[in-house]
Amino acid sequence: MENNNIIYGKNAVLELLKNEKRSINKLVISKGLNRDNKIDEIVNLSKAKGVMFQFVPKEKFLQYKGINHQGVIAYVAPIEYVELDDFLSKEGKSDYKKIIILDGVEDPHNLGSIIRTAVCAGFDAVIISQHRSTLCSATVEKTSAGAINYIDIIKVNSLVNAVELLKKSDFWVIAAEADGKDNYFEVDYTGMNFAIVMGAEHSGVSRTLKKQADFLVKIPMFNEFNSLNVSNATSILIYEATRQIMQKSTFKI
Repeated sequence: MENNNIIYGKNAVLELLKNEKRSINKLVISKGLNRDNKIDEIVNLSKAKGVMFQFVPKEKFLQYKGINHQGVIAYVAPIEYVELDDFLSKEGKSDYKKIIILDGVEDPHNLGSIIRTAVCAGFDAVIISQHRSTLCSATVEKTSAGAINYIDIIKVNSLVNAVELLKKSDFWVIAAEADGKDNYFEVDYTGMNFAIVMGAEHSGVSRTLKKQADFLVKIPMFNEFNSLNVSNATSILIYEATRQIMQKSTFKI
């Protein structure tokens, strides 16, 4: 069983140290590790921030077989999920808030990849369900390369209730579905708060959430193999929205 109270890998631990969203209890580094710039940065940041760290024999890492820890592990306090009400009441990063809602995504690697893309594109939050979905874990943090520390992760008991609240709060809801009415690039994502709903490959978006959606969109497929990985499909929609927003604004990278 995965230990959700560890963060592993050089990039993920570096981002954890740079961002003060999570409390680090202890950091261990393998004595047999070849020193490089990232390890030096981890050590220097730990010293600067007063984080306890120690070099330990590489045998101490044998209990973590099967994970790509790269000889660096941080023991952390559990991630603090954000309440939806609290998220809605605070200022966004821009004039309008942009959210990803994940319906039934069970693979932690997909969740981590989606979080990473959402952060890179300046989205404000990712909403996941308490039930029938993967929750945040060490694998999610590793796959996100630490991006999980730069975005609000909202865990809810009911996605249906969450969408109802979002719609009452002036959000438009865009659900991605293979039989969607519009192509994903035909929807105008600008000038509004919006939430993009993505479902898992095997089941898609639930019927109830599809009924709640203001738009049902599809990614065009040109042969009978019509199932994109959910993290890839999410990236496509995220960056179409980002392209439109940048095109209609003076925002520049």
